[in-house]
Amino acid sequence: MHSISGIWKSSSLLVAALAAALIVCVPASAEIIVQGNREDAETIRSYFTGSSPAEVEKGLEALRASGRYSSISSSRKGKDVLIRVAEGNLINRVVIEGNSKVKTENLQPELRTKARGSFSPSLAEADVARLSEIYRRAGRAAAKISYRTVDLPNSRIDVVFTVVEGDKTGVKEIKFIGNNVYSNRRLVGLMETTEMNFMSFLKTSDVYDPDRIAADLELVRRFYLKNGYADFRVVSSDAQYDPSQGGYIITVVVEEGPQYRVSSVDVESHIPDIDGAALNGVLRMSPGDIYNGDAVEKTVEALTREVSKKGYAFTQARPRGERNPAAQTVAIRFVLDDGPRVYIERINIRGNTRTRDYVIRREFELGEGDAYNRVLIERAERRLNGLGYFKKVKVTNEPGSSPDRVVLNVDVEDQPTGNFGVSGGYSTNQGFIAEVSVSESNFMGRGQAVRLSVQAGQIARGVTFSFTEPYFLDQRISAGFDVFARVQDAWNFSIYSSTSIGGTVRLGVPVTDELSFSPRYSIYQTTISIPNSTGKPYNDCLVPTAVTPGFSPFFPFSAGYPNLSFNCQSNGEASLAIKESQGTLVTSQIGYALNYTTIDDFRNPHNGWLISFNQDAAGLGGFSRYLRTTGDVRYFHEVPYIDDVVGIARLQGGDLTTFGGYYARIQDNFNLGPSLVRGFAPGGIGPRDSNIFTTYNARNGNSLGGSNYVGGSLEVQFPLWGLPKDLGLRGAVFADAGSLWNFQGRTNFANNLPTIPGVTCVGAYTPEAGFGQGNCVVPGSNGFRLRSSVGASLLWNSPMGPIRFDYAFVTSRAPQDITQNFRFSGGTNF
Repeated sequence: MHSISGIWKSSSLLVAALAAALIVCVPASAEIIVQGNREDAETIRSYFTGSSPAEVEKGLEALRASGRYSSISSSRKGKDVLIRVAEGNLINRVVIEGNSKVKTENLQPELRTKARGSFSPSLAEADVARLSEIYRRAGRAAAKISYRTVDLPNSRIDVVFTVVEGDKTGVKEIKFIGNNVYSNRRLVGLMETTEMNFMSFLKTSDVYDPDRIAADLELVRRFYLKNGYADFRVVSSDAQYDPSQGGYIITVVVEEGPQYRVSSVDVESHIPDIDGAALNGVLRMSPGDIYNGDAVEKTVEALTREVSKKGYAFTQARPRGERNPAAQTVAIRFVLDDGPRVYIERINIRGNTRTRDYVIRREFELGEGDAYNRVLIERAERRLNGLGYFKKVKVTNEPGSSPDRVVLNVDVEDQPTGNFGVSGGYSTNQGFIAEVSVSESNFMGRGQAVRLSVQAGQIARGVTFSFTEPYFLDQRISAGFDVFARVQDAWNFSIYSSTSIGGTVRLGVPVTDELSFSPRYSIYQTTISIPNSTGKPYNDCLVPTAVTPGFSPFFPFSAGYPNLSFNCQSNGEASLAIKESQGTLVTSQIGYALNYTTIDDFRNPHNGWLISFNQDAAGLGGFSRYLRTTGDVRYFHEVPYIDDVVGIARLQGGDLTTFGGYYARIQDNFNLGPSLVRGFAPGGIGPRDSNIFTTYNARNGNSLGGSNYVGGSLEVQFPLWGLPKDLGLRGAVFADAGSLWNFQGRTNFANNLPTIPGVTCVGAYTPEAGFGQGNCVVPGSNGFRLRSSVGASLLWNSPMGPIRFDYAFVTSRAPQDITQNFRFSGGTNF
């Protein structure tokens, strides 16, 4: 027992001795000592995680990367690590001089050299490189940037960055190599980036921007896929700055491959209770069609939504294509599989400094807690990019808190969405006209659109205010209203002026991606007035003026005036139809529009349909009682084998039906001219008053308008070969045909006066009553009679706005029609 106790005591003493020895052998923790610093030493120590050689070296690298010190070194003093730093002079202020094309407020935040910090030459050099990159992206790669320091008392300095901006260095040329189907001109026309030319001072699209070039090449890729080239790929793209030409040369190498047609298309479902054949109705393509990448994408989205409605939220639709290169066909199969059961844990919105979070979130058809669906997320990303609120949008994901959770990160960068516009121009219809407008498409970051415009011109004046909420009641339904006031003095084609004040409340309901339904309600007041002055004595049969024969010192009653040649009508008189319409009329109407479009590019359409159908029923209060129906169908098709030549076919028509004993007035009727058949004046087609005196043109009579019209047009637009496409000039040839007929208003007003034999509807003169006034439709003008014309046009998409010149040769007409061979319209936006 004693021996065991002794052994235990001996062992305890041995363990205690060993522990003491270990404590003595372990050195105390090394200390990091900082020397030469002005700022807090703890800030410098925070760069070092330990005192081992590797940890010290890592801390020194991080300290040098901070750029806050002119020199940094380390040494060891016993167990301690000694860090010596030499801080630069204290910066009093940082100045940028010589810049005008890029504002100081855009450059200053990019600098890491800051006032009240220590000067570091390496940091200043990095700032020079950063400023050079900003100027390169702004299209001034030749800009020279340097810095200097200005000594001040007390070891302080000013840092001055000097900029020599130089000339603009944009994109001089864009070359495609390997393209055989589409010309270089056609492909460059698809890109937002343009080439430099004599109009470069008016645009910024010719500035070299690598990000924009990448986006442009994606547009080219999608264009080829949409037109059947499923094997297309961009092999390489290269940008070289050529000092001799003063710009960048962009070279893009592509492989087009063959054009494929669809041999078969079906849906294969691996989901129980989902019959693939039953989903064939949502397919956007058919056998025999040219392969279309956009149609494949839309079919995937449609299948995903359709299956989700049936309760299969995790189902994924994947397109599979089996190519037959020999036959140049592709068999497309959409496979439905049950995807991984992953849920969205959180959606992070980042970078939106102006646009509110809910404006971004509502573009997603799924939310936090919903099943993750890649197709719907990609669709939301495209929608966000299409809003125009952001410079860029990127949606990424990262793992969530568990394997079946994912976090979506939506990174955006806001861009200006307001616009102040001053536009002006001239047209043969409206004369000189100017407009000032203020608009905002993302009002207060809520995604609402607001526009106020004021218009003034020789003929028309007015003001309009519009407001649109794109998500009414948190649904994908737009709602808005318009209020307006307009005055029109159209003396060159009518003998009255009109004033309109009113408003419209409207909705926009998307039925499909191509079809929309837009109900509306409008109420407006129209006042028709007939001038009766010495310069425009158009109502002096009722109220004589100083130039009315019989009341004029030049044509006194004592000299036998008025007579058949000189009377109240011979100096011009409004027709009785116009006189009946004068005064104030309130119209209250409800209506709708159906719009269908498959246009590929609204700015420059080459293929697709654009169809609109409108109906308005007046009679919900007010005075007017009618049903107005109009339709317009346009078809665009690129002419095969001829690059950038587009054929356009158009068919339009309208009908006005009155009810409740109401007679349509002139302001209710369709009054058409060059908008129906080019080569005719405004109001130059259709029923006219036969009273030879009641007009500014005694041979033709006043236009009365009609209740029916139909028109058709064929046009071919083509580039002006030899001119740069960026110039925006195109030519066109056209052929128009149409008719306006069926004036349903009263055609003769009782005046209790006899008529002169052989003279239709002109009241005879009697000493007791003077001259009466009749009102009849010119024989032959009230029935259907086809008018037609052919002509040529010059179209200019100028920096000042679209301008069009039309010259038409009338090939068929009615005798009383008024022609106008040349027509010009244009405007500007800046």
